[in-house]
Amino acid sequence: MLNYKKIFIHLVGLSLLFFLEARGQVAKSPFSYVGIGEYYGSALAHNQGMAGVGVSNPQYYYLNNMNPALLVFNRATVFEAGLIGERRTVKGNGASETNSNGNLNYLIMGFPVLYNKWSTSIGLAPYSAVNYRLNYIDNIEGSTSTVNVTEIGSGGINQLFWSNGVSLHKNLSIGAKATYLFSSIVSEYSNALSQSSQPIAYSPTLYERTYVKDFNFSVGVSYHKDSVFRKNYNFNVGLVYDFKSELNTQYLMRVERRSLSGIVDSTTLVNNQPGTITLPQAISGGISFGKGVKWTTGIDYTYLDYSQFRDNKGSSQGATPGWRLAWGAEFTPDPSALGSYLKRMTYRTGISYDKFPYLINGMPVKDFGINFGFSLPAGRFSSLDFALKVGKRGNLKDNTIEENYFKIYFGVTFNDQWFIRRRFD
Repeated sequence: MLNYKKIFIHLVGLSLLFFLEARGQVAKSPFSYVGIGEYYGSALAHNQGMAGVGVSNPQYYYLNNMNPALLVFNRATVFEAGLIGERRTVKGNGASETNSNGNLNYLIMGFPVLYNKWSTSIGLAPYSAVNYRLNYIDNIEGSTSTVNVTEIGSGGINQLFWSNGVSLHKNLSIGAKATYLFSSIVSEYSNALSQSSQPIAYSPTLYERTYVKDFNFSVGVSYHKDSVFRKNYNFNVGLVYDFKSELNTQYLMRVERRSLSGIVDSTTLVNNQPGTITLPQAISGGISFGKGVKWTTGIDYTYLDYSQFRDNKGSSQGATPGWRLAWGAEFTPDPSALGSYLKRMTYRTGISYDKFPYLINGMPVKDFGINFGFSLPAGRFSSLDFALKVGKRGNLKDNTIEENYFKIYFGVTFNDQWFIRRRFD
């Protein structure tokens, strides 16, 4: 018989190694140019199969990273690890580019502190990612010559978080989440003469690095009714509020002269100047309805007041309010079917529609995605979780740029009974 605990520990170790070696390596996207980059979100692989729905629906054998109040439904120790792979095709100005990559999505552990009363979890995951490269030709003022300009962004912000959920009543629970954000965002601006007779080509480059290190906080509440409509169905409502945060930063700027062999010389203009980045508040609400562990359907809505965003230079970067609406469902034909593995599998689907909190070409950016997923039972209560998303962001008519993407999510969920006091020895 397979030892699922050892398999999971090995997978966690490999995932952590992958994180250390490949963090921030996501597929290039020009939309990560704005703000602090593209957000990963807090949905795990099983939520992604439902288009990221999870603010209200409790899950007994999975951790809920979207609403800390729902952690109280975890009565066992749970480990979860996830990876993400993606492929993007970007179109604009008559050209297109396709690229792909992957990264660690999360490492999380949760367990009950007081059975059925208080559960906690701790995790490590990327928070946002920056990965873009823009090339264009610009005129030199007062001259007929032109320069080739290149703008490159890389890095992103990682997060280490601690969540707690407490039951106040059999139908009501609350939760809180503290997140430590850290890591750097790097921007590089370089140019070179389009036509040059110099034997060695040099390109002046402006290098900027913003290092973030601070906390932000979230709170959540959940109402769960286990017996409605002849005691056959359950009804759930959830609410999460992310507080506005002033994140401490250190800003470095230097001018470099580069050649094909690398940096020739450089001058530091600003050396780790302290500053702040303002992350605005957000509120998410969800409603779900289902029948035990057999099926669940739900809707989530998130409003993000990004007009309050400020970078470390005090600019809003033209940010506007954004929102997200998603519907998802999951279905397990027969969770106790010993003779049919397919009946014990969980199948998921969902759709989402986003209005991102920034403007491209003076117009809002919309995103539409379709999700599918399933979980393969492994052991008593553990599983291998898969999800995929196909979507489109922006459009050529309004934004002059369009992105079609395909994302694959893989997760491993391991449940076990730990921290149990022995009655007999």
